[in-house]
Amino acid sequence: MLPSEVIGVAALTRFIKDLLEEHPNLRLLRVRGEITNARTYASGHWYFNLREGEAILRCVLFRSQAQLLTYLPRDGDEAIASGSLGVYERDGVYQLYVEHLQPLGDGALRQQFERLKEKLEREGLFDQRRKRPLPLRPRCIAVVTSPHGAVWHDIQTILRRRYPYVHLLLAPARVQGDDAVETLIAALESVQLDGRAEVVIIARGGGSLEDLWCFNDERLARAIYASRIPVVSAIGHETDWTICDYVADLRAPTPSAAAELVTPHDRRTLVRQLVDLEERLEALATRRLVRTRDHVGQLQHRLHRAAPLHRMDNLRQRLDQSAQRIDRAILLRLARQRQHVQALGRELELLSPYGPLARGYLLAEDSASGEVVRSIRQVSLGQALRLHFSDGQAETIVRSIELSE
Repeated sequence: MLPSEVIGVAALTRFIKDLLEEHPNLRLLRVRGEITNARTYASGHWYFNLREGEAILRCVLFRSQAQLLTYLPRDGDEAIASGSLGVYERDGVYQLYVEHLQPLGDGALRQQFERLKEKLEREGLFDQRRKRPLPLRPRCIAVVTSPHGAVWHDIQTILRRRYPYVHLLLAPARVQGDDAVETLIAALESVQLDGRAEVVIIARGGGSLEDLWCFNDERLARAIYASRIPVVSAIGHETDWTICDYVADLRAPTPSAAAELVTPHDRRTLVRQLVDLEERLEALATRRLVRTRDHVGQLQHRLHRAAPLHRMDNLRQRLDQSAQRIDRAILLRLARQRQHVQALGRELELLSPYGPLARGYLLAEDSASGEVVRSIRQVSLGQALRLHFSDGQAETIVRSIELSE
């Protein structure tokens, strides 16, 4: 382009745009300044300025990049914006297309901490209802910490004194530095894959906000939230709070306090509890034995009653009783029949014509026909009659007949 040429605004703007975007020193910039006029739209894109004195740099943070950041622009924060320089042709201004945004200073870290805390709290990662109780008497405890610090030594000492019966696992990790988050997450996952630990302690000694910053990482917070094992967070001193403290099932003010919280009372108290349990177990066993003995006695009685020999004895006794009842019934029946026969005999004697003979009367019948003579009119002179007496009979001839008046 020659100096004397006439050029349009659009062409000039594209020319400047090409110069800026193709310049190798402007493709990846890290610019420091104070954030002003930060705003976002429904599209999810962020627009803000970086200010240093009177100088202002317009910045654009698109939604696709903003979703990957834990820190978003906030007026008054001092930050470092990383990105490439370009020109927005419509307004004819140059601006920084931001890909990463990092706050500066303790105040900026505090603000970043609060923003992440609010975000995770809205998602329910701090909900008290999901926090799990710790096991009363864990058999295995895992500790995620540095193997070289005083924290690991202090936890071992306290557990050896208070609860020497527990098995202790160390999951080594870096607790400070650029790769600390990755090692902490890997250590937590290794404890879960091992499967022996019933509770896990994530511990670190005291330090500045920058020293403890790895425990404010969103990735570590979500790993603790997804842990299948209850997690106790013991980071720094009692006044130090991290995102891990809010997500964990229990927060301990110090690593030493965490060792006390995950174990039962001291050894003497535990011995007393064991003695009490032994006495209760003995009493329960005694009562169970008495109930079992009674039950066995009942079963033995039922078994004796159901035994074949016992049933045969019962059947034999029932047979004897039935035979006695049959004998009594037969004798009673015979007595009744005898009485009935005697009654019939007496009636027969009363009706028999031979009965009066014993009292001196006679029975006369025609000798020829054998018919009983009941009236004098049946008799004729010279008729042969047979006379029956009580002790015999005689033959006679009718000599005379005399009718009574």
